[in-house]
Order: sequence, then C-alpha cells, then structure tokens
Amino acid sequence: MKTIGFALCGSFCTFKKVIPQLEALCDSGYNVIPIMSPAAYTTDTRFGTAEGFISRIEEKTGNTVIHTIKDAEPIGPKKMLDALIVAPCTGNTLGKLANGISDTSVTLAVKAHLRNQRPVILAVSTNDALGTSAKNIGALMNMKYMYFVPMRQDDCINKPNSIVADFEKIPEALESALNTRQLQPILI
Repeated sequence: MKTIGFALCGSFCTFKKVIPQLEALCDSGYNVIPIMSPAAYTTDTRFGTAEGFISRIEEKTGNTVIHTIKDAEPIGPKKMLDALIVAPCTGNTLGKLANGISDTSVTLAVKAHLRNQRPVILAVSTNDALGTSAKNIGALMNMKYMYFVPMRQDDCINKPNSIVADFEKIPEALESALNTRQLQPILI
C-alpha cells in the first residue's frame, strides 16, 4: 500500500471539491496522511469550520492532521510518503515553493519530501495564476519531481487571471506522477 501525503492550503472555496478527492484516494486503498497549512487548520469561513474539516479528514484517513512545522519535518528523514499532493495549492504556497521558502507545515512537508526525490503533485487554485503567480508556476514546472494537476481558467470574464485545477483529475495525476510522467494536457 502506498502512502500519500495530502496537503490542503487556504483556498477554502475549493474544499468541497478537494476533500472528496482525498476521500476517494482512501477508498482506493492509499494510506493518506493529511497535512494542513496554518490558515486551513485554524480558519472558519462561510464554506465551513476548521474543526469540521479536520474531523471529517481525520475520520476518513484514520490519521492525525499534520499542521505544524515540527510535525512536518520528519516526512523527509523517515521517508514517510511515496508522493505528496498539495490541493488546493494557493498562490502564496506556489510563491514559497518556487523560492525555497519553507515556513509552514505544507511548504516544509514539500521540502522534506523532495529530499527523497519523490513526486509532488500541485493542484493550483489562485486568482493570480495568470498574473503575479505565473512566474512561480513556470519555475515549478521546470523543477524535477514537480507535477501539476491539469488546470483551467475558472471565470475568464470576471477573474481573467484566475486558474483552478480540475480536482477530479487528482487520482489520475497522482498515478502519472508515480510513473514519472506529467499528466497531459496541463492546460485544459
């Protein structure tokens, strides 16, 4: 059985699409280790309470959410994961990853995991993907062991710079990454 890290960042409006994908991976037989950014772990929004999300995730995975830098650090030395999914991956997290900043549970989990030369799968969700975050996406696309869930503009009229991954493609993107292939097409 493969062990997959599943890290959630603070694009709360996508949780209703992302969490079912986490649950589907559990149902497919993966051991899923949940990780949440500080914002995702502590913020109640109109989309739900932090505690509600945490409870649902921990109940389904049978694992405690990693939410501190201290708890994320052993991911690398212990070789805890076969792959790590970041979904949703916000513009803030993209920027930190592209620039080697590891100051949250999610960014440190990625850094720790990459030392083992294993795949990281990013499912982008940011309103500035075709603006300020575009250079970070480009940089990450050129990094070894980084893979992307196929993505598209979600509202080209009202939010012309916004991109959101097709979260239903997370399982397929994971399988491709485990086989060292980028799922195509990236832009849909």
